[in-house]
Amino acid sequence: MAQVRTASARGAGHDCDVLVVGGGIVGLSTAYAITRAAPGTRVTVLEKEPGPARHQTGRNSGVIHSGVYYRPGSLKARYAVRGAAEMVKFCAEYGIPHAVTGKLIVATERAELPRLHALVQRARKNGIPVRELGAAQIPEHEPEVRGLAAIHVGTTGVCDYVAVARQLAHASGAEIRYGAEVRHVDRRPGLGVAVRTRSGDVLRARVMVNCAGLHCDEIARLTGDDPGMRIVPFRGEYYELARPELVRGLVYPVPDPAFPFLGVHLTRGIDGGVHIGPNAVPALAREGYGWGVVRPRELGATLAWPGSWRIARRHWRYGAGELRRSLSKAAFTTAVRRLLPAVTEDDLVAAPAGVRAQAVLADGTLVDDFLIREAAHTVHVLNAPSPAATASLPIGREVGRRALAMLEEAVRP
Repeated sequence: MAQVRTASARGAGHDCDVLVVGGGIVGLSTAYAITRAAPGTRVTVLEKEPGPARHQTGRNSGVIHSGVYYRPGSLKARYAVRGAAEMVKFCAEYGIPHAVTGKLIVATERAELPRLHALVQRARKNGIPVRELGAAQIPEHEPEVRGLAAIHVGTTGVCDYVAVARQLAHASGAEIRYGAEVRHVDRRPGLGVAVRTRSGDVLRARVMVNCAGLHCDEIARLTGDDPGMRIVPFRGEYYELARPELVRGLVYPVPDPAFPFLGVHLTRGIDGGVHIGPNAVPALAREGYGWGVVRPRELGATLAWPGSWRIARRHWRYGAGELRRSLSKAAFTTAVRRLLPAVTEDDLVAAPAGVRAQAVLADGTLVDDFLIREAAHTVHVLNAPSPAATASLPIGREVGRRALAMLEEAVRP
């Protein structure tokens, strides 16, 4: 389709056909999908960092999610289930470290049992096989874990998402420009998009794709579009388990359905280490990986968004608990001991934190699904937190499909 017309319509002052803003796993998957679907399409990726996957992609727990948590029929459910299988295949094809370990979701209180049963029903609707376990069966999978009941999800795994991102960049054949922070966007209907970077370079493209993650709403506004949401950054703090032999695989609590966060969980990574976390506390900057990182302009924008205050009023009890676990290692340890009674405060070693780019509406609603919107010459990915890494291959195909359809329209005589 687009590749035939694109080849004959080059020039005209365009430096590329599709310009992707953001070199995380979603942006690189989009570039990969476009060049695979339409060989010959000129794709350039702009990434402000000196390398790929420096933020959400490279700062998560590395889990390949099965799709058990997500509302049946949602993009998250469809893309996570499909993406998990594709991610395992991609890793195997390119020799990227990965393992399908399975995981336990464990109820530790009677009040959680109905929610655990609801997860079983949701998993089955999403086509995911799960096995229900009684308290006596939990130690068969995880000898040190205790609970009233659990479900075992066999399709969950772990991988090295940074290595995946690097392979996507290489296999796409796209031009990747690192250290290229977008500062200005000029969109001209019928002509395309011109982008100026911090260094003063200007690139002109027929179509722009916004995969800027923590800054996606800002890029949308630079383009002249009202995204109808704001990114409110939530920091997730992790510890490394000093005694990794206490955990064999992956262990999760039963999540609170009112929140998109999965709760503090235990993850044995591909390196054999066990990560514990994350919690979820408001970050004081979009890239606020610690309490000492404060950017007044970004914090002011978050506080000026009415949705931020409505979240705080609605969920202050939950937030207070998360804050307490952030400020108190003892409180964090207590939360972990619900699942792993043998753990002590000395077993927890501080590890690098991550920041989740959570889209929030003006009424305080946390956007629950992936959010992709189109405008003239532009595709915006406006909400792609977890499980976006798991789902990155199907997300990239969908975003790429939309970009190629715009490109076809742009070069049509």
